[in-house]
Amino acid sequence: MTPVTKVLSRGSVDDSELTYVVMGAQYQGQWIFVRHRDRQSWEMPAGHIEAGEGPDRAAVRELYEEAGVVNSSLTVISDYSVSEGGKTAFGRLYCAKVNELEALPEHEIEEIKLSRELPYHLTYPEVQTLLFSLLTLH
Repeated sequence: MTPVTKVLSRGSVDDSELTYVVMGAQYQGQWIFVRHRDRQSWEMPAGHIEAGEGPDRAAVRELYEEAGVVNSSLTVISDYSVSEGGKTAFGRLYCAKVNELEALPEHEIEEIKLSRELPYHLTYPEVQTLLFSLLTLH
């Protein structure tokens, strides 16, 4: 079954209901994409919001863990929902203007890639294609 992704207005989902953050991160005029060490596909930096952590803090943490971002500014673009198999999860999409990168930390990400467009081979194509299209409108 293909997940159904719906775009929701920015801030329409209470922070306590959010599960994920996704960051469209731009560095030197290009988008940052990451490849998890267990996959051969590409994705935008993203991750789960941990217990006791707000979405903004999760976005900063995930940008560092997944791409080595140490200095950026974040803008909330929208909230979204993903429904699959009778379950719905909520996330928040950010645009990150990255000012500084460090070496990729030892974590789950094998490599990063800079690109002016969305890579062809995506981990979550239905979700990421829609979210990326929102980023390019801003």
